[in-house]
Amino acid sequence: MMSEKTGPVGSSERYMIPDILRGIALLGICLANFPEFSLYTFQKKEVVEAMPTAGIDHIIKYVQHVFIDGKFYSLFSFLFGMGFTIIMSNLLKKGVTGYLIFYRRMAILAFIGFLHLMFLWSGDILLLYALIGMLLPLFRNMPGKKLILFSAALIFFPVVMEALKVIFRFDPAVPVIKATQYFNLKSGITDDNFGTWLRDGKNYTDVLKFTLPGAFIRCREFIDGHRVFKVLGLFLLGLYAGRNRMYADPEANRALLKNLRRYGFLIGLPVSCYYAWSALNQNPLGPVGHSAAYALSVVPMSLAYVASICLWYMKNKELPFFRLLAAPGRMALTNYIGQSAAGMVIFYGTGFGLGATMGLVYVEIVAASLFFLQVLCSYAWLKHFRFGPLEWLWRMFTYGKRLKLTG
Repeated sequence: MMSEKTGPVGSSERYMIPDILRGIALLGICLANFPEFSLYTFQKKEVVEAMPTAGIDHIIKYVQHVFIDGKFYSLFSFLFGMGFTIIMSNLLKKGVTGYLIFYRRMAILAFIGFLHLMFLWSGDILLLYALIGMLLPLFRNMPGKKLILFSAALIFFPVVMEALKVIFRFDPAVPVIKATQYFNLKSGITDDNFGTWLRDGKNYTDVLKFTLPGAFIRCREFIDGHRVFKVLGLFLLGLYAGRNRMYADPEANRALLKNLRRYGFLIGLPVSCYYAWSALNQNPLGPVGHSAAYALSVVPMSLAYVASICLWYMKNKELPFFRLLAAPGRMALTNYIGQSAAGMVIFYGTGFGLGATMGLVYVEIVAASLFFLQVLCSYAWLKHFRFGPLEWLWRMFTYGKRLKLTG
């Protein structure tokens, strides 16, 4: 059991900017993930082109690659690194030294992520965040300039990895590819039924038959996308921002925020347009060029989003809009898992079975509507409770004591 002086941050101690940014990130993640939940992403080209919305879907897909793809998980990653500094700062204020509580917090998050990956949705990011997050204490006292350089090296290291793969003709994902093939064969999942399996499955057992090989597919995505390096690099950027308390005093960083907004869009937007074209045309410049475009588009755009939202908030702090956006951000874990549960109910055969039946434009309307509902529910919930339900459980297990949900 932890000392009575330990405990989570109270609502009066919270800063609005991280919660607002988390709320924005949840919207982007919902828009990015629902094409997969709806099974649209897994449909064959002829099926997609036969949909009545095919023309507008192509435009939506391009816009999604420019403004959404990769940008919001990057924002979430940045906020995760920032959150580490907030947690440690609050523990130090209460006289708690060491990293026991932080590592316990990460272990519980890893467990939640594992359950999410294996029993709800194969696109989980929490398990990866928790495991990489355990490395953050190693960088806590690294000088600021070195932290930025190390972060940049990690973000661009995937370009080097892609070059090495081309030169030496090796694929580190081969073991997980074989594992995926083995479990797909065992469950009867084939190329022909892959895109409709979850819609046609009528019981939860069919979902589990998909999530097991799906977990290996997720591992392959992490390996092919060199996600470990990217996520750690973004964690370190967030660590730098958090250590300098940019969330607490954005006014003192106004000039920096304006430069981030200006150069983030100047670099990120044109490269994002190229990246979108490349992604929709089978990467004509090859994996190395595509990887470089990803790094030069995603991170600058994500930082430009952060700066733009901070500057907007500083100018219009009294807008109710910001309090609404901060509400889902305060219970981000509950809402992230909630999006997965909603996706299952809407699109899988165990629910309404609407997967693989609608075009991308309708999928994104559903995603935006779900997020709007989450905003309203989160705002109403936090009128009566201190934490979201999953946040409450997470905190209780972290601090080893019962916490009041109300009051």
